[in-house]
Amino acid sequence: MTNTTNHKDYDLIVLGSGPAGEKAAIEASKLRKSTAIIERQSVLGGVCLHTGTIPSKTLRETVLYIAGLRQRSVYGLVGGSRSYLTIKELMYRKDQVIQQELDVIGQNLSRHRIDVIHGTGMIAGPNTVVVSTDDSSTRVLNSEAIIISTGTHSYRPPNVEFDNKFIYDAETILDLDILPRSLTIVGGGVIGCEYASIFSHIGVKVTIVDVRKKLLSFLDQEISDALVYLMRKYGTNLVLGDPWEEIYRQGDQVVTVTKSGRKIASDRLLFAAGRCGNTENIGLDGLGIETDERGLIKVNERYQTSVPNIYAVGDVIGFPSLASVSMDQGRLAAIFAFKNDNISCLNMLLPFGIYTIPEVSIVGETEESLTSMGQDYEIGMARYYELPRGQIINDHDGMLKLIFDRQSRRVLGVHIIGDKATELIHIGQAVMTHGGTIDYFLDTVFNHPTLSEAYKVAALDGVARLQAH
Repeated sequence: MTNTTNHKDYDLIVLGSGPAGEKAAIEASKLRKSTAIIERQSVLGGVCLHTGTIPSKTLRETVLYIAGLRQRSVYGLVGGSRSYLTIKELMYRKDQVIQQELDVIGQNLSRHRIDVIHGTGMIAGPNTVVVSTDDSSTRVLNSEAIIISTGTHSYRPPNVEFDNKFIYDAETILDLDILPRSLTIVGGGVIGCEYASIFSHIGVKVTIVDVRKKLLSFLDQEISDALVYLMRKYGTNLVLGDPWEEIYRQGDQVVTVTKSGRKIASDRLLFAAGRCGNTENIGLDGLGIETDERGLIKVNERYQTSVPNIYAVGDVIGFPSLASVSMDQGRLAAIFAFKNDNISCLNMLLPFGIYTIPEVSIVGETEESLTSMGQDYEIGMARYYELPRGQIINDHDGMLKLIFDRQSRRVLGVHIIGDKATELIHIGQAVMTHGGTIDYFLDTVFNHPTLSEAYKVAALDGVARLQAH
């Protein structure tokens, strides 16, 4: 039996408690607006915390620690770590971090006096959300504005039998029951490459199958080539430009058949080829709010849907689908909902971080994009083996690449592969945001020995190239 009870008005209702939803609710609270978050799961944090960014990056750190122990000879030490690793040991730290982050999110929402309602929310009108809770009761909530931040889920093609024992998607891969000897990953995007790096560095034989001929085609070609080389060096087999046609179980193995007829057998398979918006059954059709073929919501520059007081933010609106960007989208949407004056918009000079092993991070233009625009440019390169810090940490493969305008010397792009790439990128981002030139790096003193010195080395190399011309 369903009961309709507890009508309550809020200034803002947020659907989803991931990074975008959490920041939207907190910003509204700072504007002294009463706010409620509707979360369909029994825990807060969304995919980012439980099956996406946080657990996968924690898993990566665990693997780096284990792999580091296996390189003890670098420091003149005898012996190494155990070659046998259980899945329970691999996941131990991941579970710790998730719980700690859950505590932080709960404390933040409580401190900002945000109501959290666990249940499934459906938008029944421009100002009304109906929440169905687990105890079969229904709550009708009215609000001035609504923000949709329901996130995405892995695309599951109908002709693949996901059993979460042999065949997994990007969410369920964390439920592995054993550490497999071999793993096929269908999809060579960011998620596929990150998991390939994680598993190959603990001895799993990994094969990536992707329809595209180039891995991570949005990267600068030189960085992409370096990543491909290093992934192959550490045991990842790449099958590119040969899409999958069939995936099936054969005894205790999974067989992937490609268009060319190649058959790849492995102990487990991860399907990581695309994501879909969590927009089914939340009332969008009745309101005329448009979504694309993958269920992603269309919004304007103020994150408004076709219904002016209903906003959408985060992965559910598509590109760039980064947790870092989603947080600011949520924050800005809350401001747009309640303030009509001109406010600053999101700085679109976005850094991208890819947590492969090694890390990759980029900001700004690539050589390819500048060439297509007909813009004259020069580059400066610094390789980690040139840096004392690179020698100390035994990273001989890393590099930092500056791209700058030949006339004005303004920095147009920064591309890094190697240790701490996702941290180092922000130095270049800050300089680019303020229209800086490579002379900033020439004239700035960096701590020694650090990886940050790569900026000065790359700038010196760039000036030398200019003089050579």
